[in-house]
Amino acid sequence: MTTTTSRTSTAWTIEHCPWDHAEGRELRERQREEISARFGDDDLEPGPQPSAEDVSVFLVLRGPGGEPVGCGALREIDAASVEVKRMYVVPESRGSGAAAALLAGLEAAARERGWAVMRLETGDEARMPEANRFYAREGYRRIPPFGHYVGSEVSICYEKRLA
Repeated sequence: MTTTTSRTSTAWTIEHCPWDHAEGRELRERQREEISARFGDDDLEPGPQPSAEDVSVFLVLRGPGGEPVGCGALREIDAASVEVKRMYVVPESRGSGAAAALLAGLEAAARERGWAVMRLETGDEARMPEANRFYAREGYRRIPPFGHYVGSEVSICYEKRLA
């Protein structure tokens, strides 16, 4: 386990877990429910969904009391780049620095494994404005859709080069 401190001085614990970890499954289910409510459909993801076979890193973020408050995964694109998958923070922990701590944990895991570029896809600005603002604030720049997202009308893609 790794402990990080967010901008709000809250101590978060980041735990590396297997993809099928029970708390991680529950967090991903909550994410799907939220996406379904925002988009009116829960099957909008182009391409293969992440799985235990293709996710290289899966993190669960725990709050100060040890409760799971977020999760995120990394799936290799190629030897130099990785995609962020299933980045999610429960609504009651948003605005607390939890998302920034989780993303920093994913970035650290990518660096440790030698990936120099992180990419991600999120929903369009009309349905996912908070996510778009968050990634831009964290230093991610908008890029044209990549991979399975090319041609998607609801996808916005971002990239960050890791130092």
